[in-house]
Amino acid sequence: MFKSLQWVLLLSFFAATSCLRGQSTPPSKSADSDLFEITIPQLEDLYRSHRYTVTQVTRWYLARIHRYNGIYRDIETIDEQGALATAARLDQQGPGEHPAPLWGVPIVIKANTSIQGLVTTDGWRGYTIPGHELIAPKDATIVARLRAAGAVILGHTNMPDFAASDTNRSSSFGRTGNAYDVRFSPGGSSGGTVTAITSNEAVFGNGTDTGNSIRMPAATSSVVGLFPTRGLVSISGIAPLDWLLDNSGPIARDVTDAAIALTVMAGPDPADPRTADARSKAMPGPYTRYLKPDALKGKRFGVPAFILAGAGIPFQGICPESPDKFAEDRRSAIIPLEPETRAAFLKSLDGLRAAGATVVFSDDILPDSFAEIASHVCTFPYIKEGTERFLRTYGPGQYHSAEEYAAVVGSPLPNTILNGMNDVSRKDRAPIVETTLEADPNAEVNYFRPRRETLAAYNEALSRFHLDGFVYPATQMPPPDETMPQKGESGIISGGPHSDTSWVNMIGVPAIVVPGGFYPDGLPFGLEISASPWRDGDLLGYAYAYEQQTHHRRPPILVEQGLLPNAR
Repeated sequence: MFKSLQWVLLLSFFAATSCLRGQSTPPSKSADSDLFEITIPQLEDLYRSHRYTVTQVTRWYLARIHRYNGIYRDIETIDEQGALATAARLDQQGPGEHPAPLWGVPIVIKANTSIQGLVTTDGWRGYTIPGHELIAPKDATIVARLRAAGAVILGHTNMPDFAASDTNRSSSFGRTGNAYDVRFSPGGSSGGTVTAITSNEAVFGNGTDTGNSIRMPAATSSVVGLFPTRGLVSISGIAPLDWLLDNSGPIARDVTDAAIALTVMAGPDPADPRTADARSKAMPGPYTRYLKPDALKGKRFGVPAFILAGAGIPFQGICPESPDKFAEDRRSAIIPLEPETRAAFLKSLDGLRAAGATVVFSDDILPDSFAEIASHVCTFPYIKEGTERFLRTYGPGQYHSAEEYAAVVGSPLPNTILNGMNDVSRKDRAPIVETTLEADPNAEVNYFRPRRETLAAYNEALSRFHLDGFVYPATQMPPPDETMPQKGESGIISGGPHSDTSWVNMIGVPAIVVPGGFYPDGLPFGLEISASPWRDGDLLGYAYAYEQQTHHRRPPILVEQGLLPNAR
């Protein structure tokens, strides 16, 4: 027994040291069947049985990225050297008697999330100008926690500029395609992460979500996307689009992996004051404890009437305006629920009912009046505050503010991350006065009061109809073919799909998207479920029970050369 143990340790040592010399043995051909669609628990079992080293697993994922990234363009920055160095260190150290929860798990990180030493492109070419790159001086909080838990970071995923789009086309890297058909949109702004995860180029990754940007892309790609209760996960070190609405959470191929990832990512962070109550208010981890096949039995879920009606809630809300201007903005935000999406949604509810849940339809469940209340949440005056705070701590040595960036580079930061507006959107409107939330005497009217009223209306509906949560389509339409003009958007090639879910960000309640089936053309449909604040464990339980009842996910068939049918 002792000699066998010595032999195992000796083999592990040679694997680790050969990796350090850049000569690690590649994984065998059986790795394709062993690692494809693997979950975190399954991977840990392989490590415990010494079937693979971390270096071999990491090389397998890197090989897939090199094989497919030229077509799908989901990984903007491949940190091959850093990933292999981490893998070699883990192999040399070994997992120990009690391995870290993510020991040897290869992951990807969205390009707006700081990784020490790498360029935080935020999807924008202005942060990649040679000599002026936004090189992260340290890890974002969640990246540091993922590293400490044993994860191997493969690189940064592509995203649209500043995360401000419903599709995934960036000025720093280009367009990401949907893994189920590269011509179609994977959604935005976490489209790079969902394409990487559904393509088995990493085990899981993080997304960020300001209006739908974890959940909507997850829906296009048959993966799980979790928006935690805002305040459960720190956003420190993530380049903000709108810090009052931003959030980060895991994107994974199944609910179990999402629960494991959330357990690592969650918790208070002094650098993010909104997490101060996380320990006292959140359901205790690990979040896998809530994953039970019967979690939906006897539960009741309401369908928001305003989503079925397509009533619009403008992204980032409407600042105080005249009634006419307010009505105009509401009309412009209308997003009809397309017939094929309505049909897919109704079909997906069969799985909830089969798992023991009741689905309640009523015109009084979050009607248009709820959408109107939510539309009054206004965050535009405070956007620059978040950008300045991020640059102050995570900017490179050359610039730590918007003003310093403009002085060094010779051009300003775009209004997208200063006040969220542009000349066209503010035509004939009062100008946005940039200020801080703490110093603004109008903050109560602009933000705090409408947010309280929206959350109260949400909770009141849960109570009045005796609901455990809400269920609805994660998008209002199928993923569009980005080689064709978008429906209803003349001349726009890349514009969606769009959703009606930005209210989740406004009130910060937890929501999750799970694979809900497929459209007739083979593209995925995603079902979204939301729950009460801080009931993230319950929410994961509902998603797990649905997943176990339906088993909707099936992986895409990838291509290697354009649209040629030589998939493997």
